[in-house]
Amino acid sequence: MSVIDPGTGASTAVPDDEAARRWRLVLGRYAADELSVGQQDEGLERSLRYLYDREYTARGHRTGRGGDGEARPDRGAGLGGSQPHGVDVTALGWLDEAGRLFPRETFERMQVDAVSRYGLIELLQDDTAIESLEPSRELAVAMLQVRGALNERAAAGLRRVIERVVEDIVRRLRPRFATAVNGRIDRSRRSMHRVARNFDWKRTLRANLGRVDAAGRMTVQDVRFSARAKRTLTWDVVLLVDQSGSMASSLLYSAVCAGILSGLPGVNVQLYLFDTSVVDMSHVADDPVAVLMTAQLGGGTDIARAVRHAEQQVRNPSRTVVALVSDFYEGGSVSNLLATVRRMAASGVTMLGLAALDEAAEPVYDQGTARLLAECGMEVAALTPERFAEWLGEVLS
Repeated sequence: MSVIDPGTGASTAVPDDEAARRWRLVLGRYAADELSVGQQDEGLERSLRYLYDREYTARGHRTGRGGDGEARPDRGAGLGGSQPHGVDVTALGWLDEAGRLFPRETFERMQVDAVSRYGLIELLQDDTAIESLEPSRELAVAMLQVRGALNERAAAGLRRVIERVVEDIVRRLRPRFATAVNGRIDRSRRSMHRVARNFDWKRTLRANLGRVDAAGRMTVQDVRFSARAKRTLTWDVVLLVDQSGSMASSLLYSAVCAGILSGLPGVNVQLYLFDTSVVDMSHVADDPVAVLMTAQLGGGTDIARAVRHAEQQVRNPSRTVVALVSDFYEGGSVSNLLATVRRMAASGVTMLGLAALDEAAEPVYDQGTARLLAECGMEVAALTPERFAEWLGEVLS
């Protein structure tokens, strides 16, 4: 038998016994009459069964068989009579076992399914389980989408998970924003501020040319750093973030970007979340977790209202940046939206439309509306957070 390698797309021959083993894990206990599960795969099947039997249950299927071989009525999401005696089938036990058995990427995907598709909110109600979760953007996005269905204890657990995910993203993005926004390197001046982003390798080489031995090895004793050109005028950065249901991933990164920008000198951040109304989150813009725990994903989209609100906040057009994060599927008046963008562009406001990205970082947006916005003076692009930092740095320079 041959299978398709998902990485290369090539067909790879697989022995029949290995193919049967894989199909048994895919089909689960419902293939038990035709395919047996090997002893080495019992743990894998148990973990898969605990989570994905919920799919069968939701469709009205019965779960498993008893020791006498007779079908038993459903006893709830994979916890039927076929569970081995003494196996911990709580969410925490499943989490621990799956984490040991599956590769990290597979385990992260299973966590997302557990929360977003199968409602295992008990994961968020157990302190040990929360610490065992592998924090990832995908998990955070899945949890944000079900936040409205959580009880108070689960919501507190969600906050702890979001805090870990945000901390990881901030650690990665903050240096990029600081480098891009704090000012460009001024190589005409030497700096005693010894940080990696200011390292001047050319001057360092010249300063140590006299310390090269006979073998051509240089002993570096004098390390040079460049100063940075400082900005003395403040910029207003207005972030308009679409919080409709499809925008969870973009909302996560937007909240983090707002938090990072709020901590940089010379930048005044205003943050607004919108659907059919506009919510001012500027007072907590420096706290991404608070923003995410307050956001209400879902509902319609009125981009025109949000952009009009941003226009009313402009004090100094030539030193104002308005960044609209959206999929551009306008539920309001497209003509009003375009008229507002034209006015702002004419006044000197710098505008950027950031297209929504899906889980694979591919842009998903209404290209027709995006094209019209671009014709009215808004630069439209699908940028990762890192590229957004670079774009913003160029504008503020």
